[in-house]
Amino acid sequence: MYVVESKGGAIACMLLALFFLGTWPAIMTLLERRGRLPQHTYLDYTMTNLLAAVIIALTFGEIGSSTPEKPNFIAQLSQDNWPSILFAMAGGVVLSLGNLSTQYAWAFVGLSVTEVITASITVVIGTTLNYFLDDKINRAQILFPGVGCFLIAVCLGSAVHSSNAADNKAKLKGAGYSPTSNGALTNEELRNLEKGTGIIEEAKAGTAEFLLELEKRRAIKVFGKSTIVGLAITFFAGVCFSLFSPAFNLATNDQWHTLKEGVPHLVVYTAFFYFSVSCFVIALILNITFLYLPVLDLPRSSFKAYINDWNGRGWALLAGLLCGFGNGLQFMGGQAAGYAAADAVQALPLVSTFWGILLFGEYQKSSRRTYVLLFGMLFMFIVAVGVLMASSGHRK
Repeated sequence: MYVVESKGGAIACMLLALFFLGTWPAIMTLLERRGRLPQHTYLDYTMTNLLAAVIIALTFGEIGSSTPEKPNFIAQLSQDNWPSILFAMAGGVVLSLGNLSTQYAWAFVGLSVTEVITASITVVIGTTLNYFLDDKINRAQILFPGVGCFLIAVCLGSAVHSSNAADNKAKLKGAGYSPTSNGALTNEELRNLEKGTGIIEEAKAGTAEFLLELEKRRAIKVFGKSTIVGLAITFFAGVCFSLFSPAFNLATNDQWHTLKEGVPHLVVYTAFFYFSVSCFVIALILNITFLYLPVLDLPRSSFKAYINDWNGRGWALLAGLLCGFGNGLQFMGGQAAGYAAADAVQALPLVSTFWGILLFGEYQKSSRRTYVLLFGMLFMFIVAVGVLMASSGHRK
């Protein structure tokens, strides 16, 4: 079994995980904006997400000789370690619920702001729990200022969202559409939108025409819906994300002493396998249900329609691999340097915001105030990830 033992190796795992975990949401958002049903996309994603865990377990988990204290992946499958397995599976359940929620929140709140809010909740709750579960191996005088940097970034992120929403409202009003106080269009304007009235084919990013064309094409229609729905989904996802890492921490380190005497702790690869299996099962059950009983006014689908939907399937499969390998690398780094420090990957909004601007034209043609707030948010996230990584300890 391969074990990350050095601080440098742990940081390398975290940085690679940061890129992977910040990229897969952009791919999922891209597919939704192209009109692919999120149920179809998530079913594809969850297949390769499990595949990534199996690949990691059968490669890194089988490297080298197996010992009684640190058994290899296959050797540990037959051991009596069900309490730890249940912790790992509980972590997979809350992660699956969080990921499932965010695919709807991205449409309502936007990729960048959704990632900022969920990441901040994860850091404030999850990092604090991990710090105490890890017997305070991370340096508190560095760790908690890093948490504070995340909180500042959250406030700036909320301000960015508010400022950008005001900019979009002004653009729509200037183009002859008159959004109501909550950002919705009138019934007549929604009917015109369905007919394509006034929409330019190749609209430039950041224009009112671009916003209207996007609404016509995307799978989840957001005009006319309250933003409170999106924010509620986002906060629910953030709470779920804040719990999966502490659950995984308990699964691999048994801080509550639930294992029988003489039974070795779950190695990170075995825990990640069970974690991913439960994540897969929950995602499969919920998304097949949503095919026939869709939420948020999405069209009804079927399993046959999903099988025949190859539009964007390759991208969805890639997203699952990126998320799976990203989570695996985060846990490998956390086992070596402490899971509180590994929560530095929650700076993934840095990556997601980059993709949001590059791929989706977020914040283009916005006001100067929006750009200043956006720069401040990104700067604080850069500081936060550096501080959290600097707090890394070393597990004995």
